[in-house]
Order: sequence, then structure tokens, then C-alpha cells
Amino acid sequence: MKTRRSRAQGQKQSKIKEFLFNNAGETAEHGAQKNEVTAADKMEDTLDTMNTGIASLGKELRDFKRQLQQDLAALKEELKKEIKEEIMGLRREMERKLAENMEELRSQRACMTEAQARISELEDWNSEASEQLQTLTAQMQRMQEKVTDLESRSRRGNIRIFGIPEGIEGNSMTKFMDQFLKKELELPSEADLQIQRAHRASAQNPNPRSTPRRQQYVGKVRFSHFDIHAQSSKKVLVATEKNIFAALNTRTGELFWRHVDKTGPEGNIDAVLHHGQDAVLVVGNGRLLRSWDSSLGGLNWEIVLDSGSFQSACFVGHQGMVKLVAVLKKTIISLHYLSNGHQKWIENLPESETVDYQAVYSGGNGEVYVLGIVPHSHLAIVAYSVDDGEIIKQVSVEAPWLSNIQASCAVVGQGMLTCVDSATMSLYMHDLHLQPQMTQIPLQSLGLEVAAGFHPVLVSHQPNPAHQPLSEFFLQLGPDHHLLLQLNNGNIVTMRDFKPAMLTSFATTGEKTVAAVMSPKNKTACSVNLFNAETGRRLLDTTLIFSMDPNGGKPEKLYVQAFLKKDDSVGYRAMVQTEDHTLTFIQQPGRVMWTREEALSDVVTMEMVDLPLTGTQAELEGEFGKKADGLLSMVLKRLSSQLIMLQAWISHLWMLFYDARKPRSQVKNDITIENLSRDEFNLQKMMVMVTASGKLFGIDSKTGSILWKHYLENIPSNAAFKLMVQRTTAHFPHPPQCTLLIKDKDTGMATLHVFNPIFGKKSHVVPPALPQPILQSLMLPLMDQDYAKVLLLIDDQYKVSAFPSTKNVLQQLQEMASSIFFYLIDSSQGRLSGYRLRTDLSTEQIWEVVIPTEVQRIVSVKGKRPNEHVHSQGRVMGDRSVLYKYLNPNLLALVTESTDTHQERSFVGIILIDGVTGRIIHEAVQRKARGPVHVVHSENWVVYEYWSTKSRRNEFSVIELYEGMELYNSTVFSSLDRPHAPQVLQQSYIFPSSISTLEATLTDKGITSRHLLIGLPSGGILSLPKMFLDPRRPEVVSEQSREENLIPYAPELPIRTEWYINYNQTVSRVRGIYTAPSGLESTCLVVAYGLDIYQTRVYPSKQFDVLKDDYDYMLISSVLLALFFATMISKRLAEVKLLNRAWR
Repeated sequence: MKTRRSRAQGQKQSKIKEFLFNNAGETAEHGAQKNEVTAADKMEDTLDTMNTGIASLGKELRDFKRQLQQDLAALKEELKKEIKEEIMGLRREMERKLAENMEELRSQRACMTEAQARISELEDWNSEASEQLQTLTAQMQRMQEKVTDLESRSRRGNIRIFGIPEGIEGNSMTKFMDQFLKKELELPSEADLQIQRAHRASAQNPNPRSTPRRQQYVGKVRFSHFDIHAQSSKKVLVATEKNIFAALNTRTGELFWRHVDKTGPEGNIDAVLHHGQDAVLVVGNGRLLRSWDSSLGGLNWEIVLDSGSFQSACFVGHQGMVKLVAVLKKTIISLHYLSNGHQKWIENLPESETVDYQAVYSGGNGEVYVLGIVPHSHLAIVAYSVDDGEIIKQVSVEAPWLSNIQASCAVVGQGMLTCVDSATMSLYMHDLHLQPQMTQIPLQSLGLEVAAGFHPVLVSHQPNPAHQPLSEFFLQLGPDHHLLLQLNNGNIVTMRDFKPAMLTSFATTGEKTVAAVMSPKNKTACSVNLFNAETGRRLLDTTLIFSMDPNGGKPEKLYVQAFLKKDDSVGYRAMVQTEDHTLTFIQQPGRVMWTREEALSDVVTMEMVDLPLTGTQAELEGEFGKKADGLLSMVLKRLSSQLIMLQAWISHLWMLFYDARKPRSQVKNDITIENLSRDEFNLQKMMVMVTASGKLFGIDSKTGSILWKHYLENIPSNAAFKLMVQRTTAHFPHPPQCTLLIKDKDTGMATLHVFNPIFGKKSHVVPPALPQPILQSLMLPLMDQDYAKVLLLIDDQYKVSAFPSTKNVLQQLQEMASSIFFYLIDSSQGRLSGYRLRTDLSTEQIWEVVIPTEVQRIVSVKGKRPNEHVHSQGRVMGDRSVLYKYLNPNLLALVTESTDTHQERSFVGIILIDGVTGRIIHEAVQRKARGPVHVVHSENWVVYEYWSTKSRRNEFSVIELYEGMELYNSTVFSSLDRPHAPQVLQQSYIFPSSISTLEATLTDKGITSRHLLIGLPSGGILSLPKMFLDPRRPEVVSEQSREENLIPYAPELPIRTEWYINYNQTVSRVRGIYTAPSGLESTCLVVAYGLDIYQTRVYPSKQFDVLKDDYDYMLISSVLLALFFATMISKRLAEVKLLNRAWR
């Protein structure tokens, strides 16, 4: 302390000295300026001032020290108090948590004790149940044995006969079988066979008047092989781009059998090999190797191959027999037995890192050749021994021009590898057995020239895998230029030059091989001729005429089935595949045996159009539509109309009488465009279908027959289609009109195709050109003077164009512009924007909803169907009050899905947005869920289905919107005048199966109950009543819930067998379900399309407006007649009685 005090005094003295020095300087300066004041006086004043300052400074320092001591003491006390309080609070908190932990531990101990008790009870029950199960199993086994014994005993007196054609039995199967057995077994006619009952073992052929429910397809053919192991074979095996392997009947075109594999690359059919009754398929990029029995369609065997990219496959013959299959992959080759698929050997390919192996070949000489290339360098050939897989030889041949072996090369003759190069205009030949290098043959030396820009193609033929390929092969030098060449002693000989020639093909029957060539005859027909493959000479009487459909595509592939006639000459049939995926099977001289429209296996959109009126109905429409010319003229018109109706009725009765005289098998019910007319209840409609290949179909919903078809050429492979009905058949005499919007998904450019949906003809109305990409199209309720609805198109510049764009339409648009709203979706940016139309036909954005794309993405936006009708505005409660529905026609359901696929962070969201104001009505999120999400939006409810990753099951969620017990506006709904948010009810249910598509039923007036139509992956179509997806289903049943007929809540939705509307008619890969109303309120028309097409009718509330089939017309007619006569007699008797009374 002393040291500090002396240091402080020293500092004070130094400050005093510094102050004196500074003041002394100032005084000297002041003295120099003013001579009146002396230096001594100034020094005294300075010293006085200094002493006073020092005294005040010392006092301030003492006061500051005292105050500092007081503040430190107070701070110390305050810190002590706060620390003490914190410690006490922490102690109390720790004691409280410790007590809670102890309580929880005690509860868990009690739960564990209870669980142990329950587990013990379950173990006891399990042991008892196991014993009972074993007892019941033994009893069931004994009962099964008894049933089998009884069934066997009952069948001892039964005979099953195969091959009896349908309809040959006439009216009595028992009489027919009695006569048939006596005739075939040569029994005496008077013998009594005692046949108790005779019947068909399976279902009979459908009635000619009944409606075919299902049409099965296979898709665009990729591979095709005729089953030629027997001369009488009637099968053609096809493998398609839809991953379908099937057998078609060459007589009728119907399916013998069909196998549907997985969609996508996993089920892709890479190669098809056919020999005898064995059909070997390589599936899934070399993942599986399968063998099918071509006669029955059964699976012989299936094996899983080693991993690797598939390149090629071939049969391996040895000693004149085919017993092996070789499969080539990127780095390995394996050999498998044809009988069971077992692997004989597998070898790694040498230098597979640098050599690209692409083809495998076997000529039946005990060797397997693998061909590969090093780009711009050489060709690598490796020969393996069939016995043990050892490398016999390995050759490298210079071929810097070769890039693709399968596209440029083929093996012909005795192992001669022949390649063609468009750059050098040459043929290259290499003997796989002898030559060390390739031989170049310029095409000019053969007098040949390749068409500009065309890549030449070689086609060889190997009839039997156990023998060498033929020495003859086709060389295509242009789109319509083919040559038949022959390899003769190392030289190329031109056998025949075909120009023009569209398609070529080889076919073998017995020891004879022929070449089929299709050449254009005129603009509407082509001719197919057979040529001897060895000599090139045309065979006589083998010309076949193929008439091209003017509404179809051009021929794309030619498949020929050759056979030997009785005079040992060659006959043939041809199957032609066109650009529109149509398969046509023809025989000489050009008779079409059958046609399959395989484009219908890929329907993308459809509409149902009402059929036109009959002549009598049109006459009545014309009568009421004409102006009145006077009473007499109106009476004459009515009489003429009645006469026409009478004539039509008499004609109908005569046709019924005429058909009733014929057997049912001979009754024809052909429907053509000329005799199409609307039926009494509008159950028969025209189904207009648009396929992905760009082909349009008009199909009669009653018979399933194709009434018209039209192929649109130059359709992009990734095109999107939107079909709209602008004018129906209700506006006679104006024809109906449909507009098809075809949009390229990549560029957004679109075109319009306008046509008549009843006749399929292109409309005389010229659609507008669309120079800009189209973002949105919508059908307005406005009509032009010809009753055609207005189609509004919005391009990428947000400009609006109308079709039709007459002055009347533009005037209506300007008048109603303030009430026209639409929305645009930008999935990449996560934006849903709302726009409105201005009076100058420009657009204005009024709202926008942005979804963060890094978190979630927009899956779909679902609105309500414009032709949907709602019958009841409210729902009657159990207490007789009314809960009014929130019926917003502008409501949009926006479905989103998380971008994070982790099962713990994935979710599915749904946002209900008003499409006019952009107001978010409701938002719901399903945690730990993922798509695909299927949505149905109707009336005041939204149903959507998703996959729950947490529970690993499919779930349904339903959202219902209500306004409450009071209706805000009962006349018209306005999105701009809705002050209150609706009440939202939501519930989830478990569905025991995944689904493929989802749709709701639709009726004319909306009175009938709603059902959900669910397409299942198994091929079934389920009709689930909407009442099972009611969010108001109570957990505890009350009197009011019973009054409302509410089903008690259960989380699981049942699937009842009677809910399947297609029974055993499975619809493979169902992609969409279309519903349309009929003239009957109880009936909804349903079309399910996918790989197959299925059409039927559903009755959600039964047929309450149709008399039953067993209705007794005779009884009711007799009662009515009796009442009529009784009334007349009673009236007469009453009159007589009154008369007698009057005479009295």
C-alpha cells in the first residue's frame, strides 16, 4: 500500500510540474503580448488556481473510492443471493425429475409384469391352439380323403369327351350324345345307354347377341416365329415391346396363351430363340433365361444368369442336334443345356476391357464363335470348344471401318462372315475357319450402289441351328432396293435385283427355302411373291395381294409361313406388321384371315359420344324445329311422322320374327356406321380411343367392334394427347365434332386434329395453326352459332387464341372475360399460377402458389369433371338436421411428394386450392409416406391413395368439406364471396392391396350412390362403395349414427368377391378407367383400358329404375284387362240400375 501511495504522489508531482511548465509558457507568451501585467502577479494567480484544483481533485478521488467500495459490496451480496437461488432451483428440479423417473420406472416395471403374464397366457394358448390345429388338420385331411374318394366314385360312371364343336348338339345334349356314342362305337340303335345327364364341362360360347366384355392384346411385335415343328401347326409365337410373350392362332388371330412379364427394363425381352417345341427367352438385359413349351405355353425351366450386360444369344448344334444355348454378355460367355437350363460351362472373355464383344455364332461343327471389335482398329474372333469351353483359336483381323457387328455383318454359307460398309461402299468377307484377313469386294465391281444417306443391311437365314446358314442372303441398299445374293466358292453372285421392294423375308419348309419379297403395286396395294432362294426364280401362282388400309400405316415387317402342298409345291401365308402396330394375316390370293389392332394395347385417352338419332327421331326433331305454317300443315306433318314411326315399328317386328326362325348360332348382329342409332336408354355409345402410336379408333360399346379407324402420321414418340368433345349429336342437323390436341412434350409445340367422332372423318372445319408452344387448353361453356363449344388455347407468351374464333365467339369472350379463370402448372419450378382473362383477350396473373422444389415436387393437380351433377346439396343427420356440402366447382387438389426418398423423411401432401382466388382451403400431410398417389376429386370430397413407409401398407385418406348447418348461398356459388372457411373432416383407412388406377362412378343426375372403381395390379376391377370411405364413420355406434346408416369405423377396408365387376375377365396392366352416364340414372358405363380393354355397366344403387327380368308381364296384363272389363261392365250395370230406378 505504501508503494502504491508513493507512486500516486509521484504521479501527482509530475502532473503539477507539467502543469506549471505549461502555464509558465502561457504566461510568458501573455507577457509578451500585454506588457501591463507582470510576471510575478501572474505566477501567484496560477499557483492559487493550481492549489484549488488539486484540492478538488483529491476530494473527488476520495468520493470515487468510497462509492466504488460500496458498489462492490452490494454486487457481492447480490451475486451470492442469485447463485444460492440458482443452486436451490436446480436441486428442486433434479429432485422432481428423479421422482418422475422413479414413477415411470415403477409403471414400466408394472407393465413388464403384466406383459410377462400376458406372454405366459399367450404361450399357454398357443400350445393349446397348436394341439387343436394339429387335430383339425388331421380331421381336414381325413375329410379331404373322403371327399376325394366320394368324387372319384361319383365320376366312375362319367365320360369326358373332347373335341365336340360348340352348337353341334342342337337343343338336347343328351340325345346328341346318345346318337354320337352309338355311331362312333358302332352300337345297335335300339341299345339303351341310360345316359342320365350330358352337359358341357366348361362355359359355352357367348351368345351372338351378348356384349363382349374384354378384348386382349399383346402390343407391338418385336420378335415373331412360326411354329413349324408340325405341318398342321396353327401357332405363331410373338414377343412384343410390352414385354409380352404369346401364341396366336393363325386361323383366327385369337390368343392361345399369353404371358405378361414385368414392365420396364426388368421384364424386357432381349432375344427369342425357337426350335421345335422349345422357345427360349433372354429377359431383363440377360438377367433371366427361360424356356417355354410352345404348344401349351407352360414354363419348362427358368434360371438366373450371372450379372453383366447382355449382347447376344444363339442355339448351339452338334452332330445334327440342338441341345445347347449360348448366352453372350459383356465379359463372359456361358453354355446351357436346352433340356433343363443347367450351365454346362462359363468362361471369361479375353481382353474384355478393350474388346467390345457383340455377337455369338454356332454352325453345328462343335465350336462356338464369339465376335467382338476394338473400335477403329480390328475385329476379334474367339472360338470355344462346345465340350469343355476351352479356347480353340483366337484371331485378330484388321477392320478399322467396323463399329457394329450386328448392324453390319452376318454369317452366310460355310462360316463366312460377311460385312457391308457404307463409307467404303464395299463388302468384306472373312472365313471364320481359314482366312487370317478380310477380303474386300467393292460394290461397284458388282454393279451395285448404296442410296444416299442409307446404311446398308445384311439379312441371312439359318433354318436349322445344327447346320450351317444358307449361302443366299439379302442385301438392302436403299429403302426400296433389295438384292438376293449368293456366296459361291468365295465369290458373290447376284441372284436377283428387287427394285422397288419394300420388305423381304426368308422361310423354310421341309428342305425347301424360299424368299418372299413385298413390292408396291399401286398407292393402295402391295404384292408379295415367292422366289426360289437357290436360283432366284419366281415361283408360279404365288402372288399375294396386300391391300393397304388408307386409314392405316405403311408395311413395316413381313413374316412368312411356308408349307408344302399335296403336289409338293410351296404355299405360304404372310403376316404383315404396319407402322400403326397392326397385324394382318393374309393368304392367297389376298384374303385377309384376321387383323389385330395392337395399337389398342396402349390407349392414352378416350371419350364416349352419344350416337345420332334414328330417322324417326330426326323427323320428330325436325317437326318441332320447323315454324308453324297453320293448323292443317301441322296435322299433316304429325300424320306423316306417325306413319314413319309405324313403318319403322312394323319393320322391327318383322326382323324379330325373321331372326326368331333361325338358330341362335346363325343370328348375325352386325353393327355398321350406317345403322348406328341411339337406343332407348342411351346405353350404346361410340367409344373414341386415342393410342400412343397416333391411331384413332371408333368402337361400338355394345359389340366391341371397330367401326372406324384413322392413323395420324408423323406423331412424336413422346407426344401427349388431349381429346375434347366440342359438339355432341344433340344438335341435329349439325354433325358432332371432336378435337384432338397433340403436343410434343419436349418442345411444347402442338397441333389440332378435328374430326367427326361417329364416322371418323376429318372435319371440314380448318383448325388454327399453333406457331407457339401451348401451355394450357380448356373447354369453355360458350358456343358459337353452330353449337360448337369454344376451345381456349394459351401459349408460352400467355396469349390466348380461341377455336372456333368467329366474331360471335370473340364477342362472347369479351363479355364474359371477367368470369373466365384458368391455372398453369410449372412442375420444374414448383409453381401453380392462377390467371384471368381481360376484355382485350390478354391474361393477367392474379395468384401464385410456390412449392419449394428442394423439399417436394408437384405430382398432379386434380379438378372436378365438368359434366358431373350433384343432386343433393346437404346431408341429413340423425337428428333430422342438415349438414350442407361445400360444393366449390373451382376447387383444385394439388398433390405433392417429397424429394427425399428416405422412408423416415418422405411424405405426401395434398393442398386444396380455390382456382379463382388462390385461397388455400385445406392442407394435409401424410408423414412417412410415398407415391404413387392416386386421386379422385368429386362433389365435396377428395380420396387419395398412397404407400405408408412406416407401416408398409397401402392406405386411403378421405377429405370431406362442409359449409355447416347453414347454407351461405343456395342459388349460385361464388369463390369471391366466401367469408367463412369450410369444415373439414378427414379419415384414413387401410387397403389390403396396391392399386393401379382410381376413378369414381358417374350418373346422369347424380342421384345414384357413388362407388370408387379401383384397378388392381392383379387385373381385377373393384367397385368400392363410397360409404366405406366416410370420415364420419363412428367408433362408438349411437342412435343418431344408426339413423344415418353410418357404418361403424374399422381401419381395414374389406375386399369382397362380389365387388369385382369383371369377375374372371382380368384386365392386364390397367392404366385408366373411364366412366360415363347413360340414359338410366341407375346405370354407369365403365371402360377399363391398359394392355386389354374391358367394357361393362355398373349399378351402384341397383337397378331401381328398371323392371326385373322375371317381371310377370302376363299376370299384370291379365289383371289390367280384367279390371278394364269389370269397370266397363260395372258402368253398364250402374246405368241400367239408374234407368230402372228412374222409371219407377
